Amino acid sequence: MWQRVLEIFGKGDDVSRRLIVGLGNPGKKYEKTRHNIGFEALRCLADRWGVDLSRTKFRGVYGTGRIGQTDAALLEPQTFMNRSGQSVQPAASFFDTPLEEIIVFHDDIDLEVGQLKIKEGGGHGGHNGLRDITARMGKDFVRIRLGVGRPEHGDVTSHVLGRFAAHEYDAIDDLVHRGCDAVEVILDEGVTAAQNRFHR
Repeated sequence: MWQRVLEIFGKGDDVSRRLIVGLGNPGKKYEKTRHNIGFEALRCLADRWGVDLSRTKFRGVYGTGRIGQTDAALLEPQTFMNRSGQSVQPAASFFDTPLEEIIVFHDDIDLEVGQLKIKEGGGHGGHNGLRDITARMGKDFVRIRLGVGRPEHGDVTSHVLGRFAAHEYDAIDDLVHRGCDAVEVILDEGVTAAQNRFHR
């Protein structure tokens, strides 16, 4: 009986969606900082596809909709960066998303400002958000690495919690939009196709 009901009415919001996550820190204090570029990319993707990021659950804010032909959930953890897995893990469970079908936007100091790389699995590279997700869930998710540059001098923490310089704005705006493009290619054609296109 229940199988027939599902066939008629659909499975609802809680079954089989790709999960797309943007990492960052909540609160006005951290808005527009280098560490929050994952939030910026996720919001750009949500705006592009008309996904309303206003629902609260999983210790985060999220919305559901379609990215191209794919049913997806978009999640902004509100746990602070070093506890991101506390939000991603229950969301993945709720949406029945296998680890390898999770896509995570995050800042990367090992890439120059404006550079983008796509990676499947691997270590956390010292990134506290990735560290917590991998510790709780495993490493075999897709990462969209958004380059924010490494400081020539000074503390790395101050660098990532600082804001971009005026001369970097255009490169960052372009990077965020290319990150959205990358998600669309991953969903439509796969990770390898996206790497071939965006790593040139």
